[in-house]
Amino acid sequence: MDLSNDPELDGKYLGTITSDFIKVSDTLKEAAYQLKVRKISEYPIFPISKNPMKIGQLLLGQKEAELKWNINFSFLENLISMEIIHEDKVDEFLKTYKDPEEFACLLVIDKAFMNFLYIPYPVD
Repeated sequence: MDLSNDPELDGKYLGTITSDFIKVSDTLKEAAYQLKVRKISEYPIFPISKNPMKIGQLLLGQKEAELKWNINFSFLENLISMEIIHEDKVDEFLKTYKDPEEFACLLVIDKAFMNFLYIPYPVD
């Protein structure tokens, strides 16, 4: 799995992801903050998918929040335990991981496709 922004994401997914992100960015930022403050993880990750998924816990559902994507919340340690990020790739992941106070780390999941995408939070 590629650990950085992927050009394939830009054309196929970015429009719908961005329109959802604008609606939910404050919620994601608060969830990331809570994971850090409660000392659960320094590395919040938001898996997103158009179908229900078993990675993390549901934060915002498509129907309830009127979104195109379901948004879950998770974190690095959880993805390691599920073997989504393999132990030997953790250092590589950490090199690409961006400041969670400035960027949301999304794990885009669509059928057999899985990739990370970092989107900056809007500046107040």
